[in-house]
Amino acid sequence: MEHFIVSARKYRPQTFKDVVGQQAITNTLENAIANDHLAQALLFCGPRGVGKTSCARILAKRINQDENTRLDEDFAFNIFELDAASNNSVDDIRNLIDQVRIPPQVGTYKVYIIDEVHMLSQAAFNAFLKTLEEPPKHAIFILATTEKHKIIPTILSRCQIFDFKRITVTDARKHLVQIAQEEGIEADEEALHIIAQKADGAMRDALSIFDRVVSFSGKTLSRKAVTENLNVLDYETYFTATSFILKNDIPQLLLQFNDILSRGFDGHHFIAGLASHFRDLMVCKNPPTIHLLEVGNETKKKYYEQSQKTEMPFLLKAIEMANSCDLTYKTSRNQRLLVELCLMQLASITYDGEKKNDTPFIIPPSFYKLSSESAQKVDRTLKATATIEKESPTVVQNQTQDKNTAPTTETVKQSAQSQPITQEQPTQIATQPITQTPKLENTVTTPQPNISISKERISGLSLKGLQRKKELEEKRKHQKVDVTNLPKEPFTEIAMQAVWKEYVARLSHRGEKIIASNLEADTPKLNGTVITLEYPNATMKVEVERAQGPLLEFLKRKLKNYDITLEIIVNEEVQRKYAYTPQEKYDKLKEQNPDLEILKRVFDLEL
Repeated sequence: MEHFIVSARKYRPQTFKDVVGQQAITNTLENAIANDHLAQALLFCGPRGVGKTSCARILAKRINQDENTRLDEDFAFNIFELDAASNNSVDDIRNLIDQVRIPPQVGTYKVYIIDEVHMLSQAAFNAFLKTLEEPPKHAIFILATTEKHKIIPTILSRCQIFDFKRITVTDARKHLVQIAQEEGIEADEEALHIIAQKADGAMRDALSIFDRVVSFSGKTLSRKAVTENLNVLDYETYFTATSFILKNDIPQLLLQFNDILSRGFDGHHFIAGLASHFRDLMVCKNPPTIHLLEVGNETKKKYYEQSQKTEMPFLLKAIEMANSCDLTYKTSRNQRLLVELCLMQLASITYDGEKKNDTPFIIPPSFYKLSSESAQKVDRTLKATATIEKESPTVVQNQTQDKNTAPTTETVKQSAQSQPITQEQPTQIATQPITQTPKLENTVTTPQPNISISKERISGLSLKGLQRKKELEEKRKHQKVDVTNLPKEPFTEIAMQAVWKEYVARLSHRGEKIIASNLEADTPKLNGTVITLEYPNATMKVEVERAQGPLLEFLKRKLKNYDITLEIIVNEEVQRKYAYTPQEKYDKLKEQNPDLEILKRVFDLEL
């Protein structure tokens, strides 16, 4: 059996050109070597599997190469690697420092690569400081770490720092395509894209997943095989779910979610992926932003086609609902029910719960059909009433008002013709049953139907109905009030001060002592319709101005004058009027007559 070498080792970069996704760093190192401008202490930091150690090894080889060097020369005697995770003591660093003093036997530089340098102890860091700051000319230190924040600042200040970034999905997919071609494996672009996404920016993880999937499916990699092996939800799942949501097909949506759970997927993963899918659809609404999606060309076409079937308000609402479910998933006791409720709400965004008819409701003529005898009696009654109205309309009107009779059918018809129905203010025409009629021969009491014509009906059982009600309420709030007919009756200063005291008493009764005290600090004066107050400081003015809205409303309503305004003046010479307590009054009197204290003690008086 031939020994198998994993792809992460087999295709490890041997030159800077082979490093994936770190062009800025590799170009910088190449230029530094070419211009002899390389620092003696370098720090490579970044997430796992992005090429830190590989770049350190390539750099160690490059700085020792010259014109006479063979291509396969690895300079093993000049490169020393130390794993700080297991060699983190002071003695390990001291041994390293002792080796640094010895110059190289072959090549120009001795390179010391310390991996996971953040694992060194505090004492080891301190022992390493002097050597790191002033190393020998032949020594170069390359430190690599995934957690830069754990390295002490004195070490960071002595190193030239290179921040490695996560490898993008596109770069990882392109590298996997090259490896698949070298291995003779037929791989779908979508399958490799899913592997690159699963790797989460680490090339080493992407190669490990690639080996695993190849072992599962052989020389042919399909999207279905990759999703089945990696146990991930592919794009088709979310395309299907969105299609059910747009069709308001709640049963099929719940069945799909049940199938996802039966395959071992987590509901949290599904709802988070659905929110991301809605985000991708929103990005695809405009063709210039389609390139923001890190997917294949075929998948981009699917996203664009489905995005054209959706509207922007729907996508914004859907993202909000899915994100809210994502945030509350961990704290929910019934997590499956939470996701199912979210899916039902998503499917109800574009669903109108009722079939609405905007045309006015007309009562059919058959509703008014009476027997021939009753019809003749009603006809005679209407004719007699019309005759009386012609002869003395005033008497008939008075009799109708006194006896609370309902209007006749002719009157209803005339009023309906004289008042046209508009859409903004739908008119309701209703006839009540005739309770009493004038004393006429052959009268009959006929029930009249209630006719209510409404142009616009609003249901409270649907989302659109609730939205429409909210819009009407906002419209009513913003309607301009006609202020020309508001009362403007004259009033006196005494009346104003009485209403003022009444308002202050109300504030005191409600416990708002501070504003009540401020309003009592000065006696309001009247100048026309302007009420003037004087305060000794700006703080009292600000407090009263904040509370002047309810005060003015109370004064306008009580005095029946809506031209009243309030003017507050700051006058530092004005002394605030305080309400003295009994003890303060006694102290004041005692200052004027000290014998008052003797009188109190002799007769044992109390305040």
